[in-house]
Amino acid sequence: MKLLVINNLKAGYADGAIYDYVRLVNKDADEICIRSTNGPIDAQALLHDASNFDAVVAAGGDGTVAAISYHLAKTKIPILPFPAGTANLLANNLLAPIEPYALATMTRDMRTLDFDLGEIEVAGRKFGFGIMAGAGYDATIMHDARPSKKLLGPMAYFQAAVSNPLPKKSHLTITLDDKTLERDALGILLVNFSKIQFDITVTHENLPRDGSLDVVILKAENAFGLLPALLAGFLDRDGEFPDRTDSLEIHRSKTVHVQADPPMHIQYDGETPGLSTPFSARVIEGGARFILSENGFDRFQGSEPRNRSSR
Repeated sequence: MKLLVINNLKAGYADGAIYDYVRLVNKDADEICIRSTNGPIDAQALLHDASNFDAVVAAGGDGTVAAISYHLAKTKIPILPFPAGTANLLANNLLAPIEPYALATMTRDMRTLDFDLGEIEVAGRKFGFGIMAGAGYDATIMHDARPSKKLLGPMAYFQAAVSNPLPKKSHLTITLDDKTLERDALGILLVNFSKIQFDITVTHENLPRDGSLDVVILKAENAFGLLPALLAGFLDRDGEFPDRTDSLEIHRSKTVHVQADPPMHIQYDGETPGLSTPFSARVIEGGARFILSENGFDRFQGSEPRNRSSR
């Protein structure tokens, strides 16, 4: 087996778990190449020969995995999202383990399925995302949580949310495929995988293989107005599908264009590039081939009518 490991040295707690993984996954005659980065991913430089490997291991947070997945979109190269970040939402959504030995076993089993990706374009620049992107209140939370992530972990996002209880609203003009909506809102989310921190699901279903994005408009008057929807998302784990309340308006679309007055900052998979609306986004159907655990494979196999799986 030939593995290319992209290791983000700045991600998460830098606990060195990726090196335990490399030791455990390595077998006789295997070849493992480790390329490290100390900050933003230069995907072109790190992945220029990815097609020469059996799989790529993306060791970092969700932003690292998103950058690698976007660069390798539609190549069918298997990617292991190695949970080395703070929140590791993608790994959680995929029901992946966190122990290096279990991840090594998962790699050698090589169960794969193809998943959708998202692409957001703003100010002439394009970025890929695997979980969700958006503008407004969520971007503020991501930005404000960044200084505390290493110290507080996922609680940094909660702290950022409660420290900004009265975010500003904007008037949004939203084009979804062939229809246009106008709303006053705190923000907007484009959801591919629906589970976020604290096991809360933003939408009822987790459909990252359906060829579309869930578009969630945050219509509450203030941050406190979102709490009932978040509580409903937390309770949704038992399969009762509680109502998300009127504070969330949910649509489904392949393409999205958003204008905001006043403009809102954007984020994609926790990355905040300092750019603002307007933006356009689209789904990349079956863009990323992820290596899955047995539980993850069983969960998502057959979740899309067209057979995109390999094993």
